[in-house]
Amino acid sequence: MLEKFREAKAADIARLIEQEDQGLMPPPFEGERPDFIRALWEAGPGAVIAEYKRASPSRGEINVNLTPEAVAQAYKEAGAAAISVLTEEAHFKGSLGFLERMCGAGLPMLRKDFILHPVQVIETAATPASAFLLIARMSTQDELREMLGLAMAFELAAVVEVFDEADLEKVLPLDPEIIQVNNRDLDTLTTDLAVAERLAKHKQDGQIWIAASGIETPADVARMVDAGYDAVLVGTSLMREADPGAALKKLTAQAG
Repeated sequence: MLEKFREAKAADIARLIEQEDQGLMPPPFEGERPDFIRALWEAGPGAVIAEYKRASPSRGEINVNLTPEAVAQAYKEAGAAAISVLTEEAHFKGSLGFLERMCGAGLPMLRKDFILHPVQVIETAATPASAFLLIARMSTQDELREMLGLAMAFELAAVVEVFDEADLEKVLPLDPEIIQVNNRDLDTLTTDLAVAERLAKHKQDGQIWIAASGIETPADVARMVDAGYDAVLVGTSLMREADPGAALKKLTAQAG
C-alpha cells in the first residue's frame, strides 16, 4: 500500500525538485500560523484533530460534496483542537489548495500527505499549514532527520507516524516532539485500538502522542486517553456523516 502511495508522489516530487533547481519555489507563508502543539496541549488529553477527507483506499469516496470551507467552520464550532487536511490527490482526492481554503477557521492545520523529500517540506512552508505528517516507514532515519530539521527551520510542527515497534525504534533517537500511532493494518486495512495501547508504553516525557484510525465513539476516545494519548485524529467517522460538525460535537460531548 505505501509503495503505491510512493509511486503516486514520484512525478510531483520530480516537479518540485526541478522548481527548486530553477529557484522557482514559492516563498514561505507570511501570515500567522496557529500553534499546533500549543493547541493540542491546551485541549488535551482527548484533544480532537478533526480530518477533512474526501476519499480513501479503504472507503472510496466520502462525502465529496462537503466543501473544505464549510467543514473547517463546522469543526471549529464543534470544538476541534486542530484540523487534518488530506492534500494527496491520487488516492484521497485531496488538494494542496484546501489548506488556503480552510485557514479562515483559524485552527492549526496538519497537512496530511506522503511527504518523502525535503522539497515537499519547503512546499508545505509556503502554505498556511502549521504542521505536516511524516510516515516513519516511508523514509530512512537520515531522511527523517533532515526533514525534521527543515520543520524546525520553518517553525512547522512535524507529526511522525508509526505503525509498530520497528517504526518507533527508528524515530525515537530523533527526539520527535509529536508521535502519531496509526491503528490500521496496512495489509488488511482493518483497525485495532490495541496497537495504540501496546505502543503507548514507549511514550517519553514531554512528547505529544496522537492515536489515529479506528476511533469512532466517545468510548474509543476515552480508551485512548486512558492509554496515555494526548490527542486523537478522527476522520472517516466524522466525514461519513451528513453533518461532520454535529458528529464531532456528539463525540466530544459524550467523551467529556
